Order: sequence, then C-alpha cells, then structure tokens
Amino acid sequence: MRTFGTQGPVNPEVNYVVSRDEELADFIDRVKKGKYIVLFAPRQTGKTTLFRAAIDTLITEIYFPIQMNFELYVDYPVPDFYVSFHKRLCEQIEWVFERRGTTSSKTLNEFLENTEVTDQVTMVEFFKQLVRFLPDHGSFPKVVLIIDEFDAIPPDAVRGFLHSLRYIYLDTSGVRCPYSVGIVGVKNITQLNYDRSISPFNIQDEFHLPNFTLAQVQELLDQYTNEVGQIFVPEIITAIHKQTAGQPFLVNRCAQILTEELDIPKTEPITMVHFSKAHTQLLEEGNTNISHLLTNIRRNRRFESLLMRISSYERGLRFNPDDEIIDELAMYGVVAKGDDGMCEIVNPIYQHRILQAYKPPFNGLESEYFSEENGDDFIDYVNIDEAIEMGPLLDNFQTFIGRVGFRILQVPDTPREYVGQHLLYAYLDHFVQSVGANMFLEVQTGRGRIDLLVVHNQRKYIVETKIWEGDRYYQAGKKQLAAYLKSEGVQEGYYVVFDHRNNPTPRVETETVEGLTIRSYVIPVMQEQPSST
Repeated sequence: MRTFGTQGPVNPEVNYVVSRDEELADFIDRVKKGKYIVLFAPRQTGKTTLFRAAIDTLITEIYFPIQMNFELYVDYPVPDFYVSFHKRLCEQIEWVFERRGTTSSKTLNEFLENTEVTDQVTMVEFFKQLVRFLPDHGSFPKVVLIIDEFDAIPPDAVRGFLHSLRYIYLDTSGVRCPYSVGIVGVKNITQLNYDRSISPFNIQDEFHLPNFTLAQVQELLDQYTNEVGQIFVPEIITAIHKQTAGQPFLVNRCAQILTEELDIPKTEPITMVHFSKAHTQLLEEGNTNISHLLTNIRRNRRFESLLMRISSYERGLRFNPDDEIIDELAMYGVVAKGDDGMCEIVNPIYQHRILQAYKPPFNGLESEYFSEENGDDFIDYVNIDEAIEMGPLLDNFQTFIGRVGFRILQVPDTPREYVGQHLLYAYLDHFVQSVGANMFLEVQTGRGRIDLLVVHNQRKYIVETKIWEGDRYYQAGKKQLAAYLKSEGVQEGYYVVFDHRNNPTPRVETETVEGLTIRSYVIPVMQEQPSST
C-alpha cells in the first residue's frame, strides 16, 4: 500500500502523487522551446518532484537531460566547486545512457576523462565540446541541464556561473549546449546576486509552481480511497485545502496523520471530528516544514508587525517585491500578491504557528482574566447543554481589558498596536484548552481581519477581530462577517474591534444583519500609561 509522502520528493511507486499534468506540460513545453527557466518556490512545494517527472518525459533520443543538485556546495571554495561540478556532470551523463539502456562511446569517455573544468570559462568550453561527442539522431543532441537547490551555490561563484549560462544562451555561432536550463531553488536570482547589481541572468523565463488546487487535493485523497476503500467525508477535502492553502507538504502531512496516526478503523469514514484532531496536531507538532519556517521568521521581529498589519487593517498593504521583508515572506510561502495587488496571508496554519511563535509564554495578566469578586473560571462558560456561552465569555474579556488598563502596554515582546488582538488570541487559546475545544484561524480575504473559529461538541463559534479604521469599515465588517457565517452555516457571530484612538468610546451591540445575529464589541486600547502627576 502506498503512503502520503512528507520526506523529500515523492515517488509514485510508494507515495500518492498529484499528477500536475498541466504544470508538467507547461514546463516541458518551455524546455522544448529552448528556454532558460527559473523555478523558485518555498521548500516542500513539489519542485523536485516536478522536474524529476520532466526528466522521465524528456529522456528520449532527442533530449539529453542532466540533473544536478547544488545542496552540498554551501561554503565550498569556488575552484573546488567547478572541479566537483565537472565530476558530477560526468556521472550524470553516464546515468542518462544507463537509463536509456545504452552505453557511451569511447570518444565520449575519453573526452570526459581528459577535460577539466576549473572556472566559468572552461565550463563554457566543456559544454561547447560535449555536444560533438553525444549521439546524433538526425538533429543535434539537445542537452537539458536541470539544477536543484541552486541557491546553495557558493556566493563567489554566482555571478560567473550565471554569466556563463547567459553567454551560452546568447551565442549564435553554433549549436547551443545546454539547449535548455532549469534552475530550481528557494531564493530567486535577485536574492542570489549578493552584490545587488543588475542580474547577469536577465534571459530567464520564470516558472510559477502553485500550491495544490482543491481539485488536486481531491485527486490525492481519492488515490488513497481507491486503494484502501476508506472514504473522506466531503467537508474534509474543503477543510484541508482551506487550512493548508494547498501547500503540498501540509496537505500530505494532514492526510498522513488522518490515515496512519489516529488509528481510525479502515471500515469507518474519516470525518470532521478526525480532521479537528489532525489539525490540532499540525498546530502543535514540530515537523520539518514548520520548524524551518519558524527558524526563519524568528530572525526578524519585523515579520510580526507586517503580518499583523496585513491581517488587521482593511486598507491592507501593497505587495512590493522590492521590500526585503515582503520578498522574504513570499519566499517562505507565507504571503502572496492578491488579485488587487495587495499582500495576502495565504496559509492559516502558518499564520497560527507564527502568532504562537511570537506570543510570549505568558503575558503576565492571566491572573486578571476573572475579577476577584466573581471568581469565575473558564468552565463556567460552557452551559449544561455543553454549548459555549460565547457572549458572556467575550463580555468578560472586555471587562478584563478595562480592568488591567495601562498594564497591557507592559506585555513583553508585543507591539502596542496589536496587543489587543494578541491578548484576545491568548485568552481564547487558554479557554479552548481548558474546555477541550479546538480553535482554527480562518483567512478569508487575506487581509483586514482575523477570524477565529472555535469548534466544541461539533458546534461552531466564530469571532472576527479587527482594528478600528472608522465607522464605514466597522459597519462593512459586520456584512463581511455575516457572509462568512452563512458560508459556515452558523446563525450567530461575534465581532471584536480594538480602538486605538485617543478618546475611544466602548461599545457593545447586538444586531440582526442579513437575518443573522451579530454581537459587536468596540474595545478601547490604552496607548500610554497615565501620568502619575
């Protein structure tokens, strides 16, 4: 039985694999046209799997695909890099003949043994001579060079290596070798060009590898069902795609938890109750994908402010690829350019883990969640029918903010502008852990709002939070929430807006919007500690 793969490139013989026929056909079409292609995407998005499938298709008499991997060359001396590069080239050339069931000629073997590659110039000469020794089947051999993990190339070798490829591409004196080049990695050419001068590789044809679509997630899970017979209820397909945004590793990891780690009898369908458990595990475990993400975003606290601005302000933030922070977050697959040109947070699981990573282990105000007079506990907000009393729970949060006053400004490592939302998130997170509920981050428009979906006893409770931007945006937010409630089949929602103005007026109101009940809170957030004089 095959499995869902989460460790390196997937293998169709042992793993369930999304075919990506359209993307593969596009990539191969560019190769056939002799393009020099760059494919840069976040880690574990299926890049290596795609180009390996391309090599399997291209390994014909006309095309001679050579695959390389630069992962070992981090911090490698440049002269040693070229020597090793030549050695790997020779090995891969032999591998192509083995794949074809043929052998290389004596003259080719002598050429490979007697040539040296020590720099970018000798590399150009090597390729120019190589094509003369490869089998000729009526047209010149079209060598396709595909380099994985290209961004591990030694920094001092980047410019010379790219210049040599550009020289080959533009040379009109003879047969081009390599005919097509595919550069695969995480960082783009601009990021690799460390001296920030104009890229020498301006002949590149950029290839975009998107996350899985909803249909592709369905295709992946259907393979399991067809082999094992165990079905996924339809809601799970949508939930997995929504929470992962189709990120290939997360999709496969979620499916892996559901089919291998939760011990669900194969005779039973996989339901949303099971998905909640798998989702909770994804939000808590330290898998390689999440660990790599968090290691990178912890390096710069500016990531937090930018992400909170995107999710908290309806006006949003324009996607500027020249901004280093935006560019880096896009490289990690956290933000993307929306249809309107604005930044969008594309992955709810990443957003949740990032918020957790930035959240201090304690905010110092936990003991103030309940007043000394009433001595309430979180369990008191679950009634005898096992339903959450979300209104009273948020009423208590509002009084908590008023009670602690300026002390919210003393919460460690938290930007003042977003302290209210951090506290609400921590408060509800504490609550769901206390009562055995689950909480999901829901990214709806990609910006302007953070929707928290609490699930308890198969009931949904939706809390939307924003920052005050004026009455027009405040009223519009209610309609947005109503639309989301309808999509989730929920009759009541909660809307929490934090007001950072100098003299804000607290507000609590319950209204009927488009036939649904919405309870709204405008909560003043103190900006500075009152003077003691």
